[in-house]
Amino acid sequence: MAQPPVLTKNAYAYEELRRRILTGEMEQGSVLSQSRLAQEIGVSTTPLREALRRLAAEGMVELKSHSDARVAALTADEARNLYVIRENLDPLAAALAAESRTPSDVTRIEGALEGLQPLQDAGDIRALTAHRDFHRALYLASHNPLLIGILEGLWDKSDRYRQIGLRSQEASREDLLRVQEEHSRIAGAVIAGDAELARQSMRRHVEGSLGRRAIDVLTAG
Repeated sequence: MAQPPVLTKNAYAYEELRRRILTGEMEQGSVLSQSRLAQEIGVSTTPLREALRRLAAEGMVELKSHSDARVAALTADEARNLYVIRENLDPLAAALAAESRTPSDVTRIEGALEGLQPLQDAGDIRALTAHRDFHRALYLASHNPLLIGILEGLWDKSDRYRQIGLRSQEASREDLLRVQEEHSRIAGAVIAGDAELARQSMRRHVEGSLGRRAIDVLTAG
């Protein structure tokens, strides 16, 4: 049985801070003392700063000074902007994937679909990761490097808004079944090479997404 890879200190600091932000353990807008955080997670300030710079590049952290940083705030405007991007680029990626998928892409998509877990707990990073793996398998199959780079670069930011959607209301059994069916329909269309069905199915999926729900939550708040 293969052993899990050992993380470098830089990678460990990044993964731990990312986990805390995504789960809400480190709340939006909270100030992060680098010296205190380094001591808390057991690394020196050098790998911690590298992790914070990486998170800042992903829009999850704002670097305020040499010693302090702040968890980036979540806003209704940003949620809307992310939704507009996803509403247009995710269906495009699905359609391109249906036209360009290879046998190895199909294998990856089928494996990711099988590994999906219901998104119903804001603290369940494994389920979020499985969800990301499925969508990544789809947009990688587009074989469009620019499109892949845009979607990959926005994913962690989008996950923070998914968390807001998750926390806003408990997922019903009907919702969970709907999302499961949507994922199966999108994967089936891509694998079958039906670009238009893949595009339409992905658009419906985005329209009912947690990111879309987050807009309403933040607007009302």
